[in-house]
This record gives sequence, C-alpha cells and structure tokens, in this order.
Amino acid sequence: MNERALSILAAAGDAAAAIGLRTDDRAFSFAELARLTERRLRSAELRQDEAAPFIVDAAPTVDTVITLYALLERGRPFLLLHPKLTAPERRAALSAATRGKLSADAAAIVLSSGTTGPPRAAVLSRSALLASAAASAANLGWHGDDCWLLAMPIARVGGLSILTRCLAARTAVMLAPGFEATRLPALLQRHRVTLASLVPTMLARLLDTCPDWVPPEHLRAVLVGGAAAPLTLLSRGAERRLPMIITYGCTETCSQVVATPYSLRFESIRCGAGRPLPTAEIRIVDGRIEARGPMRMTGYAGEAPLDPDDWFDTGDLGELDPAGFLHVRGRAGDLIITGGHKVLPMEVEQAIEAFPGVAAAGVFGVADDLWGQVIAAALVLRDAAIDERTLVAHLVERLAPFKLPRRICFVSALPQTVAGKLDRVALSSLCSALQPLPIRPDAGARPAR
Repeated sequence: MNERALSILAAAGDAAAAIGLRTDDRAFSFAELARLTERRLRSAELRQDEAAPFIVDAAPTVDTVITLYALLERGRPFLLLHPKLTAPERRAALSAATRGKLSADAAAIVLSSGTTGPPRAAVLSRSALLASAAASAANLGWHGDDCWLLAMPIARVGGLSILTRCLAARTAVMLAPGFEATRLPALLQRHRVTLASLVPTMLARLLDTCPDWVPPEHLRAVLVGGAAAPLTLLSRGAERRLPMIITYGCTETCSQVVATPYSLRFESIRCGAGRPLPTAEIRIVDGRIEARGPMRMTGYAGEAPLDPDDWFDTGDLGELDPAGFLHVRGRAGDLIITGGHKVLPMEVEQAIEAFPGVAAAGVFGVADDLWGQVIAAALVLRDAAIDERTLVAHLVERLAPFKLPRRICFVSALPQTVAGKLDRVALSSLCSALQPLPIRPDAGARPAR
C-alpha cells in the first residue's frame, strides 16, 4: 500500500460512485465524502496551531469521520478522545498526549485502554496504519460488496482501524450511532453487512437478547477482540454457526497482530487467539507475549522513540502451541499470589462461567493476613439465584484447591472501561459486598515452597 491509500480524494478518483460510508438512513459515495472532506479542509479550525496534534472528540458521527479523513488528507496528526471522558480524565489524556515532538510520519495518537493503570498515549504512524490494514487484508481478503460494521468506539484503535482499512480498500463502512444489541440483527440485514468487529461483551449481549437470531449468509466474518472471550461465549457463537475471527493485539500494535485464519472462522474455538498475521512477529519471553512488525507504534508521546527492530512487551502472558497458535493466559499484572501460588484470574473466570446460570465472572485478589491474597469473584447471574454448594462442587472438579475462590458477591453487571473491557481496578470496590463461599477448610491451599 502507498500513501494514496489513506487519501479520500484519491479514493474518489479510484471509485467515485462506490459507497464509502453508510448510516442507518443514508449512503455516501466516495465522491460525496471527498466533497465534504474538501469543505472541512477549508475550515479555519484545521489551520489553527498546526504544530500541535488536532484534538478529535470521537463521537460516532459522520462529522467525526469527515474530520478524520481531512486530517489524514492534510497529514496532520490527531489525538482521539472518547466523548465520555470525565474532565479529569480528559486533562490527564491531554497532558500525556501532548508531550514532546512528533515525527513527520505520525498520524494518530491513541490512548491505551488503561485497564491496569493510567493510560499512555501511543503514537501510530501512517505507515503503521497501512501495514496493519495490509496484514488484516492478507487474512480476510476483500470482496466487492464488503461493508464493515463500525459499532466500536472510534477513539479506540479497533474503531479507527475499521475506517483506515476500508478507506485503503475503497470499501464501505457502516457507521452505527452506538451499540444496541436488539437492533443489530436488523441493521446487519438491511445494510448487508459482511464484516463486523465486536468486543466479547457486545457479542454476549447480542446472543442473550436475540436468542433466535441466525447469522445471515452474507455476514462472512465477525472479528472478536479487544478483550479475552470466554470459552462459553465462543461455544455459544459456534452453536449459531457464527463465522468468528478471534483477534489479539493492542493499541501499541495498531490493533490485531494475531487472528484466526479466515479459513478456520467456523472452527475458531480450537485456535486460541489465532496465528500471527503476515509481517507481524510474536515471541514468548519468560511467559510474556512480545510483538514487533511494521504496524507497531513508534513509541509513547513524550518518550524516546522505539527502534524499528525493538520488541514490544505487551504485558500479557501466553504461549505458542506446536501448530503456531497463540494462547493468551491473561495480564501479567493481574496475577493473584495466594500462599505463594500464582493464579491467573482468567482461568478461574472460565471455570465459573462454565457453571449453568452464570453469565459472567470477574476474579480478583483480596488482601489476607495468612495467605497474602485470597481469590474473590463477582458474578453476574442469568437466573435469579444459584445453589452455591453446587457451584463449589463444580469448581472443585475443575480447579486446584489454591485456585478456588473463597469469597463471592453478585452484581447486575461487571465494571467496564469505556473500551468495553473488564475494569479489574474497579473490581476492588466490590470488597464490601463479598461473602464467604462455602468451601471445606481442608480444601485450602498449602503454601508453595
């Protein structure tokens, strides 16, 4: 791909009459999008303080899309802010993102999700956006009638990447005003959406609220990423014959660097997070996932740039199996250490979520004088209540004694970040609601030696 790929004016020259953007009530050709972009380029606002990144409050609107097209056309870097940020969060984001001088190739400054601490501002170059788009296309391919649903926040790299991929391929984006599970089946059908990106919580809501929905034949792939997808959720999707592409990546790698091979989209449950995409490299060092490739960020704003050959430590734990599939085990910073034993919350969550009647679980550590930490779990139920002793029996069969949760509480919903990920930092606020889980004393863990 070349620089013309991210030009809406060049796209209009290549495919003037083709549809480039859809909303629920209108379709815009590339020629129309180019005219709107040219008008935006003439605005005085885009010419003010050009030495600084342009701040985009990325609401899911046509105006936001046109603004991003204009900034890409002009070659001016932009900072994406989620429209729901609080005033303190916004100040912190601006402080983090406007430090230091940007390189000439800088295109977007995107805040990391901040699930385990304050967000950092990743600088993504034009060449990284193009490399990411090319890697995705090498797996998915493009069909002439493709239309990609954009229901993800545009302020996150997953949402931005849909825009840049489709612009580079001269294909249509279906811009949703937000995510509403009950409306999604009709929207997919009416606009003949062929590709969609959902975080696991979106997919769960879709399957829960639309129990009779069957994916239409024209929906050729649903990318599931942004957070770990529970095996129970993937099983439910597989039962509906949903063509799922599991993806793994992060803001710093310009979205996905690992994905289910397209040919295995109906068998993704056995593929872990997938295989590395073309030009992306993955390695495991001391159990931690490291990545590099042309789609990797140039660095964090205000910090020394990375060398092109540097590996990026994702902070995630994982392993590569003999077939080359990556299996993600969770965040290194999420490890719970109880009696000297290291426990991954994701493993405990998957065991709990396999119990009938449990919709979701969030597992976290609670300080304890004897064990250092004990394992606690917040549960969202499908049913009005569950039998706790039956739950304990279920868990004892699946987890070593030191992995068993000792305290639980029941909540209507788990705390989430604006990116739709489980907010593990916020889970600690549930400590006051925790109650002991009836586990026999002799099921306790012996301290590790």
